[in-house]
Parts: sequence; C-alpha cells; structure tokens
Amino acid sequence: MAEDEEIILADLPDDELVLQMQDDLYDGMKEEIEEGVNILLERGWQPYDILTKALVAGMTVVGHDFRDGILFVPEVLLAANAMKGGMFILKPLLIETGAPRMGKMVIGTVKGDIHDIGKNLVAMMMEGAGFEVIDLGINNAVEKYMAALESEKPDILGMSALLTTTMPYMKVVIDTLVAEGKRDDYIVLVGGAPLNEEFGKAIGADAYCRDAAVTVETAKAFIARKHNQMTAG
Repeated sequence: MAEDEEIILADLPDDELVLQMQDDLYDGMKEEIEEGVNILLERGWQPYDILTKALVAGMTVVGHDFRDGILFVPEVLLAANAMKGGMFILKPLLIETGAPRMGKMVIGTVKGDIHDIGKNLVAMMMEGAGFEVIDLGINNAVEKYMAALESEKPDILGMSALLTTTMPYMKVVIDTLVAEGKRDDYIVLVGGAPLNEEFGKAIGADAYCRDAAVTVETAKAFIARKHNQMTAG
C-alpha cells in the first residue's frame, strides 16, 4: 500500500482476513492477531478452523523461512508470541469443542543446563503446529522427566542441551526409559547446539532435530507414522 493506509481488519471478507492474519503473524503483530481471532469467532468460525487456517498456516511459513535462513530467532520469537496471543483466546474453546490435536509433547532442558531459548522456540513452534506442549523448563533430572511422562502420557519427549557437558544426560533419561520397559511408548526427539545426528543415534533417540522448524516437521512425520501403524494394526 503506497499511502500506508490503516487496514481495518473487521472490514475484510473472511478469506482476505485470514491472509492478512498470516501476514500479521509473520510480522509478530500480537494485538492484530488477537483482534483477527475475535472477529472470526464473532463471524461464527470454529476455533479449530481459525487455529489451522490462520495461525498454523502462518506459523508454517515462519518455520520454513526460519529453516531457510530468511528469518532469524528474534523474528520467530515475535511471531510465536503473536501466535500465543491468538492461542490464549482459542485454547479454552478448543478444549470445549474437543478439537483434534496433532499430538502431545513433554519438553525440557536436561539437568545441569539452564539454556532455554532454543527449547522455548521449539515449544512455541510445536504449539503453532497444533501440538499440546508441556514445558518442564530448565535443569530437569531424570525423575522429573519420568514423572511428567507418567502424568501427561505424551506422544513425544523432547530434550534439549546446549553444553557438551550436559548433553550426555540425555542418555541417562533414555537408558532409564529402556530399563523400565517404556522406551517404545514415546517418540524421543533431541536437540541443541553441540548435538548432531550421530550423537542422537548413539544415545538411542528417535531423531536429532537441528532447529525448531525441523522439530515440527520430524514430529509430524513420526505422529503420522504412529497413526498409520495404529490403523494398520
């Protein structure tokens, strides 16, 4: 828009509003996202449709551009924060309507490690993709992971480490799962700067995820495979 007119969201027809919301999400405009969500709700949209068509679709573009180096962490955090604003309105409604979820993830940084930007990014992007995320925060001992898996019954366990000294702790958690006969109950995804694919394989994780965008794609692929196995079985 050459003359930089103010866009009145309420004046836009549904399809244009959804596209505008995707743009606003990309630009990290939280208030506009909240307004857009409320407008669509007033127009009789189902919460799940708003989540998938406006928010998840917008975050998918953010995820791809982050993966391809077009967007960087600060922009993604802004977009994720805008998404959070929309999710705050939709979450209670989604629970009420029993909307389908992609799956559930428990995530946390391992014991001895207090870094959380990467983990927070993954948690936000996973929520943006329609997953339910239980974030255990930083410095998690094996007991805390096991208790969360027991109480939350997630599909996925995500562990993050940013130090070469703390990354071996991931193996402690996976070995404990194996010892208790529960390893096959969960998809285990690991990530963090010092890790690589070889390390992920060596400790028995299902996959090493390079960044938040890759985590979402990997999680979706594993969940799809899980559903196929269930329907086939």
